[in-house]
Amino acid sequence: MKVTVLGSGTSHGVPMIACDCAVCTSSDPRDRRTRPSVYLDFGARGILIDTSPELRLQCLACGVRRCDAVLYTHHHIDHIAGLDDLRRFNWLQENATLPCFAREDTIARLRQMFAYVFEHDPEYPSYKPKLELVRIDGPFEVFGVRVTPLPLLHGKMPVLGFRIGRFAYCTDVSEIPPSSWELLEGLDVLILDALRRRAHPTHFSLDQAVEAARRIGAKRTYFTHIAHELPHAATNATLPAGMELAYDGLSFRVD
Repeated sequence: MKVTVLGSGTSHGVPMIACDCAVCTSSDPRDRRTRPSVYLDFGARGILIDTSPELRLQCLACGVRRCDAVLYTHHHIDHIAGLDDLRRFNWLQENATLPCFAREDTIARLRQMFAYVFEHDPEYPSYKPKLELVRIDGPFEVFGVRVTPLPLLHGKMPVLGFRIGRFAYCTDVSEIPPSSWELLEGLDVLILDALRRRAHPTHFSLDQAVEAARRIGAKRTYFTHIAHELPHAATNATLPAGMELAYDGLSFRVD
């Protein structure tokens, strides 16, 4: 499995609108962060985790040419706003329906926010995504790939991370419930939320993320959902061995 980080930024993205801070004006391309999403490439199949507002641009930048399914962590706008761009993959794949896996509350919000997609309207003048919403009730398979949902807390909001083999993706998390720690054992690679150094009510701070990463013990940990308070190179210089900030376009393989 090849994992590509399509977006590694927080909900504002980096650079932020009308911000002249050192990170927002940085010349380091790793400090340019679109909203969070990853792509899992299995060769013959591809799976997206979340559809960020920049999904089209992310796919162009990272050479994504196929998507067979989507896994949704939750329904905040920075994780779902690019849903309409999925219609291009319907076209590319002979009008195949794309299954979208999500919690029940996320499914309800997707139906509400993208009503035109899910309501039958023969007068709708344009092509729209052809999707099947599938409720996540526990571990499931997507085209033979076993996916283990990881219950997490984003403030008081229940959200999901996902584990596939020895890889796990946990964005937008401020607390890992006791039942989820054991689901994170034995990882080769972990991608984990780390917003900034200061505390935040709905996200891990960098110190909290480092502490959680140490407890989980993955061979390598990348931090994501990064705000403009963390410069890439300078922050990496302070992190423990085996831990670093993710960046848009980062890719790696997991056996």
